[in-house]
Amino acid sequence: EVQLVESGGGLVQPGGSLRLSCVGSGFDFRLYSMTWIRQAPGKELEWVSTISNGGANTYYADSVKGRFTISRDNAKNTLYLQLNSLKTEDTAMYYCANRHLYRGAVIGDPVNRQDFRDWGQGTQVTVSA
Repeated sequence: EVQLVESGGGLVQPGGSLRLSCVGSGFDFRLYSMTWIRQAPGKELEWVSTISNGGANTYYADSVKGRFTISRDNAKNTLYLQLNSLKTEDTAMYYCANRHLYRGAVIGDPVNRQDFRDWGQGTQVTVSA
């Protein structure tokens, strides 16, 4: 059974930090680019960041560039997203998703669910004073 399980979300004040994790199982993690996507209440899915299967290439939405850092540990089948200098507009459900390297990586909006093979259940990030 393929699973992507996110964790690390929570309530944080503006300017604070969080580290999200996504653990994959049931597939060869090394062969998949990994992407973080978020969705705020009442809004569309928003692409946040993508990392190539080997981790050499990373891509960020302009809205998070310089504040968020994506990384992965293929030995642990784990994807990370370090969120720094958080803003209220970062409040959203954050999802991780995978895409086989042969399909090329998803970089940028719009995001469609069918662009990815699997999705996690999400972890909530709330930024509020």
